[in-house]
Amino acid sequence: MDRLLHTSQKHRAGNHYAENPIGLSENAVIDITGVEYISGYTLRLRFSDGFERDLDFEPFLRRSENPMIRAYLEPEKFANFRLEHGDLVWDDYELCFPIADLYENTI
Repeated sequence: MDRLLHTSQKHRAGNHYAENPIGLSENAVIDITGVEYISGYTLRLRFSDGFERDLDFEPFLRRSENPMIRAYLEPEKFANFRLEHGDLVWDDYELCFPIADLYENTI
């Protein structure tokens, strides 16, 4: 996964970007250093810069029309996550997300 955190461009105005809402430089290098199951489809992620976020994956899983992704609505399958080389993954990388999307909660 790409370790460079490129902030969202949705706040773009003309040729200038709005101030970075999460306070990181555009080329910050971020890893996930810890993950903890909270409940349901919510995980607490800890990042290499000390930032923590509780992230609910249920809306993403329910919106998906892909049956391979919707399979992770099965609680036992969802609970089978792990950290591998700073990435949050399920199974054999069948489900994984860009770190920047997890950091910014834009999944």
